[in-house]
Amino acid sequence: MRLGGQILDYASFLVVMRVSMALRMAFPITALCLYVQGQNPPNPPGKDAPIEAKGLPPRATPADYQSQAHAGTATIAAEFTGHSIPTPQGPLTTEDYVAIETGLFGSPGARLQLSPGDFALRINGKKTPLPSLPYGMVIASVKDPEYVPAEAVASKSKSSLNTGGGGDQRDLNAPPPPPPPIPIGVQRAMAQRVQKAALPEGDRALPQAGVIFFQYRGKIQGIHSIELLYTGPAGKATLTLHP
Repeated sequence: MRLGGQILDYASFLVVMRVSMALRMAFPITALCLYVQGQNPPNPPGKDAPIEAKGLPPRATPADYQSQAHAGTATIAAEFTGHSIPTPQGPLTTEDYVAIETGLFGSPGARLQLSPGDFALRINGKKTPLPSLPYGMVIASVKDPEYVPAEAVASKSKSSLNTGGGGDQRDLNAPPPPPPPIPIGVQRAMAQRVQKAALPEGDRALPQAGVIFFQYRGKIQGIHSIELLYTGPAGKATLTLHP
């Protein structure tokens, strides 16, 4: 066999051909990988960075909350919000947890190490109080009462335009259709609202305020007494709240 002016035996010729075919196949694959990489640049710095819990704006004074108590030189204030979660953009709801808006106050320039784990909740005089839970456990159960699925709006508009003589042909005895899934973007926005409203952690200048969470699936009407217990760096305090 002659190749490029050189005479090759049959075995050498096969090796050359295999290498040549491998190179021809590798080139388009490499080009495709480079193209895809160019079409999908890496995420910009900080895009997926965690959102820090910033809490809520503290109210003007501890007296603006439902209940107040002293723990050392600090004042703990709180208000029970039930299955509603206050956020700056409006309330969210959860059926599996209850929320308490908490404010911590001190003298000018005072600082305090904050942690939701410093709080516990006693409902209806139970011997063992409920521990405070991280906001991350609450996110999956959160709903926005103001959210209306786009499918529901489109269905309502379609029904209003249906003026034919046949009327509504739906089976009135059939169970209602399942609610449409909430878009990922809406879920992410609700999660960020909960995260931002949660009580911040760490060494903080007072006053600070935010929401703490406790697991409770019962109805608020069944709650007769509520006590918020604080045991933290400032000392101890018990606040009597109202449903």
